[in-house]
Amino acid sequence: MNLEDLRVYNISMQISEKVWEIVDNWDYFSKDTVGKQLMRACDSISANLSEGFGRYSYKEEKQFSYYARGSLYETKTWLSKAKNRKLISEEDFEKLNKELNDLAIKLNNYIKSIGKKATE
Repeated sequence: MNLEDLRVYNISMQISEKVWEIVDNWDYFSKDTVGKQLMRACDSISANLSEGFGRYSYKEEKQFSYYARGSLYETKTWLSKAKNRKLISEEDFEKLNKELNDLAIKLNNYIKSIGKKATE
């Protein structure tokens, strides 16, 4: 299996690109404050999944997947801040929040599956 075969990885990459397109249109101050934090958190989801995928043990892979989950929830917080500060539309917020909620479910299922084949 390759990293690119992981659904959670691909979905997190797609979400990052959508967020980038939104943040890229903000003014300098908004980008420098909320935008950088939001992008770092969002990009960190796929980055941690890829780092865990490349680790030697299932335990490390699972740990980095937990980091990815933490970054997912941090992304949700920054999205809420962006909405509250009128940086993103209610519609964009709702779409991205739904995608993140769906990803959280898939990510939790992925975490549960790590190492199962090796122990069965």
